[in-house]
Amino acid sequence: MSYISRSDLAKSPGARELAQVATPEQEAVVDADLMQASLTGADRSAWSADEIAVADQALAVIDAAVVDADAVIDGYLAPRGYLPLDPVPGIVTTWARAITRYQLHKDRVGGEKDDPIVRAYRDALALLQQTAAGKFSLGLGDTTAPAGTGSPDWSAPARQFTNDSLQDF
Repeated sequence: MSYISRSDLAKSPGARELAQVATPEQEAVVDADLMQASLTGADRSAWSADEIAVADQALAVIDAAVVDADAVIDGYLAPRGYLPLDPVPGIVTTWARAITRYQLHKDRVGGEKDDPIVRAYRDALALLQQTAAGKFSLGLGDTTAPAGTGSPDWSAPARQFTNDSLQDF
């Protein structure tokens, strides 16, 4: 089970952007309408077999980025006992979108300082780290506390000197 579907990705970041970043370099960029149809499972009979083959290659790149994003998310959530997630909270889908988009754009040239894709990716990782540390909850009935939280366990013998036993002193 994936945290984000192709249809979710078709809505945002959208078929045009996905076609631009996922089409193999040696091929012409997949038509945005074909990519939309490919992402949503719509009829693709209006395009040639060659165009559909390139779109399928782009889908494979997108699917690989989704698998990588799911693995990153699982790596943070597994220690907290959240897995498997059913249903998937909306925030996890948002994280999957940000991480997938970043994976698809990782070879882009440019400054990272003001890049909204990088910012969304870093925000997702920050919230995942907070979730792993127990500082952010997915609201799924957290039953596991991270190591080092809560009060310490201790035991001691009964008190030998009490106010009653020391009353005469």
